[in-house]
Amino acid sequence: MNDRITPPMHALPDGEAELSLVVRLPWEDVARLGQEAGRLASQMQRPVTLDEAVSNRLRSTRSAAHAKPAGEQPSAMPASTSASVSALPPRPPADQARQAIERINGTA
Repeated sequence: MNDRITPPMHALPDGEAELSLVVRLPWEDVARLGQEAGRLASQMQRPVTLDEAVSNRLRSTRSAAHAKPAGEQPSAMPASTSASVSALPPRPPADQARQAIERINGTA
């Protein structure tokens, strides 16, 4: 964080905390979050926001990190996924956005 301002944090009744942040992500990661939200929505039988999908992914990553042997670091994305993203050639942002939206909508 470049600015030394602490983002507002709110305690929630269920014992969790809510923290607001701005994160810059590649369009491919946004598309994957959309897919995660779709998977979670079908599992929960209700609409799910990207915020919920991110929270769910962070919780599952945290749970998996506790189950790993000492010394291993948790990663937000599987190694195979991040390798495929970094192997993609750079494209104009408009093409990235269009392709990510098509993936989310299932029209790719």
